[in-house]
Amino acid sequence: MDRIPEPELMDDLEQARAYAEADFDEPNTAFVELFAERCAGWPESGAILDLGCGPGDIVLRLADKFPDCVVHGVDGSAAMLEFAERARAGHPAADRVQFVHGFLPGAGLPRARYDAVTSNSLLHHLHQPRVLWQSIRDLAAPGAPVLVMDLMRPHSAEQAQELVDRYADGEPAVLRTDFYNSLLAAFEPDEVRAQLESAGLTGFRVEPVSDRHLAAWGRIPQTDTQRASAR
Repeated sequence: MDRIPEPELMDDLEQARAYAEADFDEPNTAFVELFAERCAGWPESGAILDLGCGPGDIVLRLADKFPDCVVHGVDGSAAMLEFAERARAGHPAADRVQFVHGFLPGAGLPRARYDAVTSNSLLHHLHQPRVLWQSIRDLAAPGAPVLVMDLMRPHSAEQAQELVDRYADGEPAVLRTDFYNSLLAAFEPDEVRAQLESAGLTGFRVEPVSDRHLAAWGRIPQTDTQRASAR
């Protein structure tokens, strides 16, 4: 099945509200645990950047998991970040968390480089996926661990609908529709491998991690020469 792109931004307030109020505990917990497992061995201090942070749940979970880190989240949707700021208010890690409204590439971030970079469910929104990988190369410090998790495109529209019925049964119509469209807009593992090779991130691994998710992880090359070779 060919990929069918969807809009890059979720700017509608009610759409953002539906995502902020939805129960993503299972996949978001799995994401943070996957990062801790697949990217183990870094100092677990410094600054983490989450690209496409949405309503901020993963940023706050990362701050809980890594108490010696500050965590910054960036998103292009002001509506999503309104809910992210609400979630941050009163959170125990609030003083170590910052949300930034900005677009990739070129978002105005508090730091030039980050000690770790994560992204969950951003890749399938991008019409040009190289934007994500080049942003990671530009923003991650040499040697930084990176984890990107996203939906994985099913083989057919019928399979996509089966996944929606299985995992979004009883959810609001906006979430069911968005989930279906996002599955059709997602990439297959081999497509992500090709994107990584084009970006010069050849040491990264890509694997399915559920019946609907894939993950790409690795470390940024240590030298500026290697970084420049991918431009």
